[in-house]
Amino acid sequence: MTERAKPSREPASAREPLVFIVEDDESMRRALSNLFQSVGLEVEMFGSASEMLQARLPDVASCLVLDVRLPGLSGLDFQAELAKADIHIPIIFMTGHGDIPMSVRAMKGGAIDFLTKPFRDQDILDAVMVAIERDRKRRETAKIVANLQSLFETLTPREREILALVSSGLMNKQIAAELGLAEITVKIHRGHIMKKMGAKSLADLLRRAETLGALGTKPQRIQTRV
Repeated sequence: MTERAKPSREPASAREPLVFIVEDDESMRRALSNLFQSVGLEVEMFGSASEMLQARLPDVASCLVLDVRLPGLSGLDFQAELAKADIHIPIIFMTGHGDIPMSVRAMKGGAIDFLTKPFRDQDILDAVMVAIERDRKRRETAKIVANLQSLFETLTPREREILALVSSGLMNKQIAAELGLAEITVKIHRGHIMKKMGAKSLADLLRRAETLGALGTKPQRIQTRV
C-alpha cells in the first residue's frame, strides 16, 4: 500500500518541493521521510516502482530517491520506463549492493547521484537539493517555452515566413524583394509579429525565434502570397 507523509495528497498546484521515495524497506523509507521533512520537504513514499507508476505526479518541483533493488521492476529499469514515458524527474539512486557498471548505467541515464548504503544524511540531502533545484529550473523553462509556442501559433503563415527571413538576417528591403512585396507591407507584418510574439526589440524577437529553432519549430519559408 502506498504510504504518504500526510494523510491526504497535495493538490497538483501545491508549491512545496516534493521528494518521492521508492524503497521496499519500510524502516529505510521512514528514516528518509523523517530526514527530508526535517528540512521542510514534502514526501511521498512507495514500496515498489509499480506503486509509483499508478500514482498521479503533482506538477511541482520534485525528485525521486530510488533504490536500485526493488521487488518487480528494478530501479534501473524504472528509470528507463520513466524516460520512455517522457517523465523527466531527477533521480538519486541508492543501493547496498552497488557496482561500477550499475552506477555508470544510472548516471548515463541522467541520474543526479548514485549513493551506496550506508550514506551520510548530508550526502543525500545535498543530492536532493541539487535535484530539486534542477527540476525547478526545468519547469520554469518549460513554462516559458510553452508560452512562446502559444504566441508563435498566433502568427499567420505569411508572418511566420517573414519571421524566418528576419531571423536569417535579412532587412525589410531584402525581405520585400525576396517575397515580391512592397517594403511597407513587410514593415506592417513585422509590427504585427513583434506585437504577437511579445517582443520588446528586434534582439528580443531574434532570441525568441532562436528558442523556437532550438525546439525544432523554426519558422519556414512558404510558397503562398498575400
